[in-house]
Amino acid sequence: MNTNEQVIHTFYSAFQSKDYKTMQQCYADDATFSDPVFTNLDANAVRAMWEMFCLRSKSLDIQFKNVSAGDTKGSATWIATYVFSATGNKVVNTITANFAFLDGKITTHKDNFSFYNWAKQAMGLPGIILGWTPLVKSKVRKMANKSLMDFISRKI
Repeated sequence: MNTNEQVIHTFYSAFQSKDYKTMQQCYADDATFSDPVFTNLDANAVRAMWEMFCLRSKSLDIQFKNVSAGDTKGSATWIATYVFSATGNKVVNTITANFAFLDGKITTHKDNFSFYNWAKQAMGLPGIILGWTPLVKSKVRKMANKSLMDFISRKI
């Protein structure tokens, strides 16, 4: 296993244990993160996001597979199973992660998943009917980012 594959393994193993401090150490100081909900986060915000997820989740189960990495790029598939707190619905979200690395640290992390599939599970009937719309995606993004900013402001 090369250094960057080890970083991916370390990151997701820490996530399984809700060890956000180890997850945070996997990122470079100028790292960026994006996914369908949290877009264009800087290193401080992405570190806070993982901390928030680890501290707030009561039912989070993380599995990961298909880890591969070369000298500068890598990828993995991870599955998050949890209860969405706003509705009490169980969600099983399969995510493809792509990474860029420099000096054994993550510099870019992009997660991709089907927002519609997530919305159907998380929101139930409203998600089935409206989860594909830009309006719902925008509303979820705003709520998630507000939650993250509130979390960060309480830490300061």
